[in-house]
Amino acid sequence: MNYLSYRLVIVLLTGIFSTVLLPVLVSAEPSTCYGTTSNGRLAEGVELPSKGTNFVTYSFVARLAGRTYIHSDVRDIIVSTYKVLEQEQPSKVYKYAETGFKNGGKFSPHKTHRNGLSVDFMVPVVDENGKSVHLPTNPLNKLGYNIEFDNDSHYDGMHIDYEAMAAHIVALHQQAKKRNREIWRVIFAPELQPNLYSTKYADYLKSHIQFSKKRSWVRHDEHYHIDFVVPCKQ
Repeated sequence: MNYLSYRLVIVLLTGIFSTVLLPVLVSAEPSTCYGTTSNGRLAEGVELPSKGTNFVTYSFVARLAGRTYIHSDVRDIIVSTYKVLEQEQPSKVYKYAETGFKNGGKFSPHKTHRNGLSVDFMVPVVDENGKSVHLPTNPLNKLGYNIEFDNDSHYDGMHIDYEAMAAHIVALHQQAKKRNREIWRVIFAPELQPNLYSTKYADYLKSHIQFSKKRSWVRHDEHYHIDFVVPCKQ
């Protein structure tokens, strides 16, 4: 093996270690959140896994930049939810997006995501053949955040999979409750929210999930923002 080949192997192994193995080996101390989602910070933040059987991060580069850290309780809720969905929605795939920095604090361009309790999830979609696919997230569409769905929930041959999305929100809430945690709110485009109530999960959503009814400063149609409730210090 020549020198250049050797260096390439070292770089690749270092990348694998930092993106996959390192989060498992770091401190197992539980996280502590401070303040609020819009004015807070985080201690002992943990990183979400880069991928799993049915999910993937929105950007490996953004992950390396430290933008997918979260409170350890929320991490456990998210990971266990994906495991549940492997059984309940075996043909569906999911993608998470921005969460926050390891130590929380200001997280531009977001107004929240500051204490480890806020998570963005890209909407699950199906292609023209009805197959569950990942919403494309790349620099050309601002990692997915620049995508705009029309009023019929279509974009570039894809359609929002409301059944998969509703199943995800319900499973997140149920996994949170199992850990004596809660979901505070879900932010999703108000004009698209009625589609969730056309799924088999409608009654559960109406009874347990609080959707924000006002328009946010940016349209939440390509992703849904979820704030979790975890005891925080002031």
